[in-house]
Amino acid sequence: MDSSFIRYLQTHAPELLPWNKVRRDVPLSPHGTTVLAAIYADGVMVAGDRRATMGNLIAQRDLEKVHPADEHSAIAFAGTVGLAVDLVKLFQLELEHYEKIEGVTLSIEGKVNKLGQMIRANLGAAQQGLAVIPLFGGYDLVQAKGRIFSTDVTGHVTEDKDFEAVGSGSHFAKGSLKKLYRPGLTETEVAHICIEALFDAADEDSATGGPDLGREIYPILATVTASGYRQLTSAETGEITRAVVQR
Repeated sequence: MDSSFIRYLQTHAPELLPWNKVRRDVPLSPHGTTVLAAIYADGVMVAGDRRATMGNLIAQRDLEKVHPADEHSAIAFAGTVGLAVDLVKLFQLELEHYEKIEGVTLSIEGKVNKLGQMIRANLGAAQQGLAVIPLFGGYDLVQAKGRIFSTDVTGHVTEDKDFEAVGSGSHFAKGSLKKLYRPGLTETEVAHICIEALFDAADEDSATGGPDLGREIYPILATVTASGYRQLTSAETGEITRAVVQR
């Protein structure tokens, strides 16, 4: 059997692939921003705000844009929500299918190459305004460190040093991270600067939702280390958010 689940679908059920579901008469659809990632002492932290917009309206306040890709990697997205969720699920299946067929996990370079191919296949939809821009963070078991990769709409993959952000608020988030980031941060320290960067992005970009203390809706924070993927609980994130606000 082919180790690629995507190639299997392309042969046997191409209509199930996310980029083959797109129609040219697509109505206005929810879009999500902003997500970011930063390398710290134990691995990499991936974070995302919770807002989705549809034109000038807030479509959703509690969207989850950060997900596990497999045991030692995370994927976050900005862009068309429906398409992005399908792509994330397909990417998770692709990695799981490869591991079951080959008996080993795909290398981190192999994972991002697969992701780049998927985004490239979605180029037709992106040209219609239905773009998905993923941000990938993983723990490299060979090099024993966290690594970050981003792509553009053509599927070109770039490895990013220290930190990266994508989405409409990414310029403001990266400006904040540039001032706050330093190598060797602890998990607590990197969580604080990720929350602060999302605050700064939300302050300048209307499509980015800042932490909502009233509704207790906080950004998603997830770590990927040698021990695997872990998403911080709402209580943990809330405590960090309140500390940032007080400071």
